[in-house]
Amino acid sequence: MVGPTTSVTCTFPFEAAHHLPWHSGKCRNPHGHSYRLEVTVSGPLDEHGVVLDFDVLHEVVNSLIIDAWDHHDLNDLFANPTAEHLAHEAWRILAAAGLDLGEIRLWETADSFVTLRAGS
Repeated sequence: MVGPTTSVTCTFPFEAAHHLPWHSGKCRNPHGHSYRLEVTVSGPLDEHGVVLDFDVLHEVVNSLIIDAWDHHDLNDLFANPTAEHLAHEAWRILAAAGLDLGEIRLWETADSFVTLRAGS
């Protein structure tokens, strides 16, 4: 019998600006968002009964993503900073850092988000 998958999730708010020159609507103009990045790590429990210590997850995500993107014009960092591209870039960075990602959700607004899932 296979046991349940265990996941831990932390949420990371950040502020950033961008514009989408190709967009036909108002997103063509510079504007800002209060983003929220949710990072879920999945895996077996270790000898202490955790998948990954929350403090370790915070340290990795803050140092690799939030410190680099918070209060920046994302067009200075990326050619096409759509929410979808940002989510994929976050996945690439965090997976390269060795996190066993289960899901990433990037909220661009209070009611709009992008979700990436492992194996999808």
